Amino acid sequence: MGKKKDRIVLPPELPPEIPDEEVEVSDDDLQFVKENRAYASLLSTLDTRSITKHVTRVADAKDDALEKLYEKRMQKNALKKEKEETGLQVDRVDALPIKTLDGKIHYQTVLENDPSEERTGENVKKDKGMVKLTKAEKRAKLKKMRKDAKQQGKEVAKAEVEETPQAAVLAEVKEDLTAEEAFESKKHKLAELGNALLTDPESNIKFLKEMVQISKDNDDTIVKLGLLSLLAVFKDIVPGYRIRLPTEKELDMKVSKTVRKMRYYESTLLSAYKAYLQRLVALEKKPLFQHVAVRCICSLLDANPHFNFRESLLDATVRNISSPNDAIRKLCCSTINSLFANEGKHGGEVTVEAVRLIADHVKAHNCQMHPDSVDVFLSLSFDEDLVMAKRIEDDQKFKNKKSKKRKNLEASNQLENDRKKSKKEMISKTREEVEADYKAASLAPDVMEKKQMQTETLSAVFETYFRILKKTMQSIGARPEANAGALSAAVEPLPLLAPCLKGLAKFSHLIDLDFMGDLMNHLRVLASGSSNSGNTSDKCSKCLTVSERLQCCIVAFKVMRNNLDALNVDLQDFFLHLYNLVLEYRPGRDQGEVLAEALKIMLCDDKQHDMQKTAAFIKRLATLSLCVGSADSMAALVTVKHLLQKNVKCRNLLENDIGGGSVSGTIHKYLPYSTDPNLSGALASVLWELNLLSSHYHPAISTLASGISSMSTANNQVLLSKSSPQQAFKEMSLDQELCFTQQSDSIKLNNKKRRANGPAISPSIGSTTVTNSFDDNELKRKLCSHFMVLHDIKENERLRKELDRTTLSLQLYEQYKKRSKQSR
Repeated sequence: MGKKKDRIVLPPELPPEIPDEEVEVSDDDLQFVKENRAYASLLSTLDTRSITKHVTRVADAKDDALEKLYEKRMQKNALKKEKEETGLQVDRVDALPIKTLDGKIHYQTVLENDPSEERTGENVKKDKGMVKLTKAEKRAKLKKMRKDAKQQGKEVAKAEVEETPQAAVLAEVKEDLTAEEAFESKKHKLAELGNALLTDPESNIKFLKEMVQISKDNDDTIVKLGLLSLLAVFKDIVPGYRIRLPTEKELDMKVSKTVRKMRYYESTLLSAYKAYLQRLVALEKKPLFQHVAVRCICSLLDANPHFNFRESLLDATVRNISSPNDAIRKLCCSTINSLFANEGKHGGEVTVEAVRLIADHVKAHNCQMHPDSVDVFLSLSFDEDLVMAKRIEDDQKFKNKKSKKRKNLEASNQLENDRKKSKKEMISKTREEVEADYKAASLAPDVMEKKQMQTETLSAVFETYFRILKKTMQSIGARPEANAGALSAAVEPLPLLAPCLKGLAKFSHLIDLDFMGDLMNHLRVLASGSSNSGNTSDKCSKCLTVSERLQCCIVAFKVMRNNLDALNVDLQDFFLHLYNLVLEYRPGRDQGEVLAEALKIMLCDDKQHDMQKTAAFIKRLATLSLCVGSADSMAALVTVKHLLQKNVKCRNLLENDIGGGSVSGTIHKYLPYSTDPNLSGALASVLWELNLLSSHYHPAISTLASGISSMSTANNQVLLSKSSPQQAFKEMSLDQELCFTQQSDSIKLNNKKRRANGPAISPSIGSTTVTNSFDDNELKRKLCSHFMVLHDIKENERLRKELDRTTLSLQLYEQYKKRSKQSR
């Protein structure tokens, strides 16, 4: 059967068009509309004008040119009418009012339209509501509307946040919480990495770089924690040898897996260690991290002085050895002292480098440094028997070789079998080779090498000491001494002189004999206190302190005694200086232990003195005992006792002989202010000071003074005292401290009892009761007069300063007037 043809269904025919005038409306229709008016409200709101408008174009439609022309004309007419009636360019539906943020209502009119909406090529503005958009244009329009709404919402939210101050506070709190969480996480990270490295450093060596990176954080606390964590890790994992990285030739060679792993471990460790040291050196210059950085540097240098980059650590430590910060300076000095004391860690190489750096540092700063920077030399120790040990060892080797040869000859004569002889020779040869290999592999340094390092260290130390002495001599010679009334120039301080003199006293037996003469001359000049050794006036003696001048005398005597066989120097000038310095000594200003040491070395330990000189020192020390404290008085009286026991003829000072007796000498009158002990005439006087000292408040001093007074000239036996002036001074100082603490405790206890019981209890020192034996009114009057005198003195000083300032101003004004006249 054939296929059926498709049927064509024609559309129904449209009803005929009837004009509105011919349409008839029945009464039933009107009645129905009236009854149902509520349902027909939609029809009353219909915009008949927009319904009756012509569509300008249809999507994807192709109209002929004539039809487009008609549509344009009709559209133009419609726009003109709409503009005249409403003044709006868009449809009423799209022309809804817009309410801004400030509450104003805004309408879109013709004048407010964007000029970009005008159609190019035509001067006719068209309403978008009159155009049927394509799908792409609808999407673009919808996208633009959403974007504008979103932007407007952000602006509103931002305005609300600005209006509410709580939002800023909440933001700050959130930032603090996040910062605290980050801080805790970094702390835990440092702890985990450090623990992993300490547990298995070979497997986790890569974590070192991560820890170094964390130590470069912006948070200061994290930086300090990172530096200290790396310090603990490096102190634990740094090996006991110096790492040498492989060369390019060695890297090209094929090696085992173990060697490759060890190379990776050492290279990573060395690179991280270098980065860590660079970080420490950079932070050491910043005040905030200076203490932590110096602490890490000193700890690394003390723990690993043998490891790589010790030069950088040593340089940073010596650079801070004279820091104004006490904590940093003490830390660096203790590290240097530890290096000097423990030379077994580095074999003495670090000691030589440190001493050289300190010497260069003193030279660069022109001897203007803290005394602690030179005091570290006192921790050095030198082996004086190196050369002797070397000679003994060589002699012993020579003897052993001779004995071996003799034994071999005897054995060769006795042995008849050649096989046994060759076997014995082979054994001896093998033994010698083993001994040589053992000596080469041992860690003990060679004697000659150690001697060379010791020589270099000594030369650097004495170079520093002599430079300080030379600087002191130049400073003394340049100080103003002539005009007392003129304004004195700024006096340059000498902070390194005291540690220099201590070092010279300790190492005096190691000084080369070629420098002894110059050294003694310098010490003589310094002890006199002036650039001219013959001038001992008051102005010149104020160049150096009494303690420094006493120290010069002590050093001179130590140098002389340690080199007794090689030197022949007259020390009478130093006795002369000591005699004058005893009179210039002040207890609160000068150091009592230095005076006690000088008395011990120069008077007690010396041989028999001249009688006139001994009597002069006895008389002056007895006078000194009346004017100083109990510790200084004890040291002086012990020295007096020593001198009287050694020199029996000086015991005539204990007798009350008018005129001085038969041993008064050529000078028949005592001159207490004489500068030469041989010309003082002390034998013409009597030790009446001992009578006063026997009534001293301290029982030890009164007992000692009474014992010295009871010496007689009949007993010619020399009975030396067991205690020295130094020991007596130290013991008396300790007793004073103990008495002071006990007295303060007793006073506190008495105050508590007085508060509890009511009646006052008089304080007691030991078993002695204190009574008020003076008049209160008299004491008050004397104190008032004393303080008035002090007030007048200060007032006079102030007035003198003002007068000098005014005079200087007038002089400057006169000079200014003269210059102004000359310029005119």
